[in-house]
Amino acid sequence: MKALVTYYSQTGNTEQIARAIYEGLPIDKELKPIKDLENADGYDIVFCGFPVQVHSVPGKAQPFIKSLGEGQKVAFFSTHGALRGGQLPKQAFENAIGLASKAKVIGHFGCRGKVDPRIIELLMKKQENQAWAEEAQSAAGHPDAADLSDAKEFALRMLKII
Repeated sequence: MKALVTYYSQTGNTEQIARAIYEGLPIDKELKPIKDLENADGYDIVFCGFPVQVHSVPGKAQPFIKSLGEGQKVAFFSTHGALRGGQLPKQAFENAIGLASKAKVIGHFGCRGKVDPRIIELLMKKQENQAWAEEAQSAAGHPDAADLSDAKEFALRMLKII
C-alpha cells in the first residue's frame, strides 16, 4: 500500500499537519506540496490538505483536487482559525468534496491554525467580520501538540477504512 500526503500551505499550519499525518503512516508514503504534483496516479490513498479561506478551498489547491481520478481514495485535512466543528470549516470540506467529484472521499480532519495577524487586523475593521476575527485570535498557538497527535490518529483511522 502506498500513500501520498500532499498539501497547500501559506503560513506553515497545514504543512505541520501534513508532516504529522506523514509521520503517523506506517506504510510506503510520500510527502509533497500540491504545487509539485500533476496527479495522484499510483497511490492507494491520498491525504490532501489546505487552509480554509473564505469558507472554501484555496484556488491554488483546487486544480489538484479536481484532477483526482475515478475512485481515487482521498482523505482531506485542513487548518482554520475557526473553532473545531464550526460552520466555516464544514463548508470548506463540502467544497472539497464537490471538487473531488470522481474520487471516493473516505474522511476529513480539521484543526485550528494561527491566522496571520494582518488578516485579523483587517477583518476587525469591518463590523460584519469582527466576531470571526475575535474567534480567530484564539487560534494562536495552533496547531499544537494535541492537534498533531490527532492528525496522526486520523491517518491511522483512514488506513483502517481502506
